[in-house]
Amino acid sequence: MSESIEIISWNVNGIRAVGTKEALKWIDERQTDILCLQEIKALEEQIPDDLFDKEYAERNVNSAEKKGYSGTATYSVLKADFTSTTSHVDTMNEGRIVETHYDDLVIFNIYFPNGQKNQERLDYKMKFYDDLLKYCEKLRSEGKSIVICGDVNTAHKEIDLKNPKANSKTSGFLPSERAWMDKLIDHGYVDSFRYVNGDEVDRYSWWSYRSNARLNNVGWRIDYFFISEDLCESLEDAFILDYITGSDHCPVGIRLAI
Repeated sequence: MSESIEIISWNVNGIRAVGTKEALKWIDERQTDILCLQEIKALEEQIPDDLFDKEYAERNVNSAEKKGYSGTATYSVLKADFTSTTSHVDTMNEGRIVETHYDDLVIFNIYFPNGQKNQERLDYKMKFYDDLLKYCEKLRSEGKSIVICGDVNTAHKEIDLKNPKANSKTSGFLPSERAWMDKLIDHGYVDSFRYVNGDEVDRYSWWSYRSNARLNNVGWRIDYFFISEDLCESLEDAFILDYITGSDHCPVGIRLAI
């Protein structure tokens, strides 16, 4: 294993569309060791082979039962000791989690549910949040270090979206959703971007396709890397690659000394 590893997370909003747009070719210019993709909207056999030239030792895919919906994929130069799709958290079989273990490091690539459709989906989102935290706490009790990355579908603080007051009653910025993120942090997980970059403003990872939102940087920071606090001393960098296009989200990432 190298002295440090780069992990990048990106909600691609359709991996076949990203392939058509050649929107993942930038991977060939980076030393990205682990690439976590969400909302791939494809079965494993439908994933294009020419997304990039870089060769990864493993690709672990979790597709949703519902075709063309959700789904996650993790590419890694490292061979995992153990891989799971943790269906006891993703009880609807929506392909939302790829869990990979590398020695005592566990990386969760997660596409968290969206709660905007109706109350039933919001309830599922909150249960998913709680079930995940319980599972992560179990792993930590076993001596594991945790990385949770992906599209959390919630902005944590007012600084994390352009129009907080206008969205205070919208799923994605509801008090209950934000309170879970507070709870996550209270349990000893760290928002890596804020840990490294402090209170930088106007740093977002998702923009609506409407009203030139991205051009005007009217966005939300809903894509995160949370790390268990024991990894803070190993955290070398945390960043948002907001210049990369091809989805309504942009990639986010961290570098960890291992």
